Amino acid sequence: MTSPERRRLGRDEGFTLIELLVVIIIIGILAAIAIPVFLSQKTKAYAASEKSDLRTVAGKIEIYDTDNFTYLGVPFGAGIGAGSTVSGNNQTVGPGEAVTVSKGNTITLESIGDNGYCLSASNPAVTTPTWYYDSNGGGITTTSCTAKTYP
Repeated sequence: MTSPERRRLGRDEGFTLIELLVVIIIIGILAAIAIPVFLSQKTKAYAASEKSDLRTVAGKIEIYDTDNFTYLGVPFGAGIGAGSTVSGNNQTVGPGEAVTVSKGNTITLESIGDNGYCLSASNPAVTTPTWYYDSNGGGITTTSCTAKTYP
């Protein structure tokens, strides 16, 4: 083997420092774009689970109303009436109706009357917005209905 052939063969041992730095920079740019997108999708998933749980609990309360012709006295978790909460598995809502709420979510019965009710959903992983379910105001909303009365 001649000297030029040895030099040519010896040069192909790996990547240069510049090539490695370019690859690291490209990966960093892609990560900077992808991470915020991922975090916003996670927040949207939490909000969707809160809305789903509100609809499920509202459906159970409506079953109670159909059976009893009033919303008052609906069993809600461990309590009855405003301020009662439901979270976790196999919580009672309505006439023995078991509800499983998504992990981390808490549904609170904010106010209730003979002709309607207001629910709110919360999750410690989500800061805003708080979702509400207003039985007389069109369902799920971000507008608080806690001060409403349902005579």
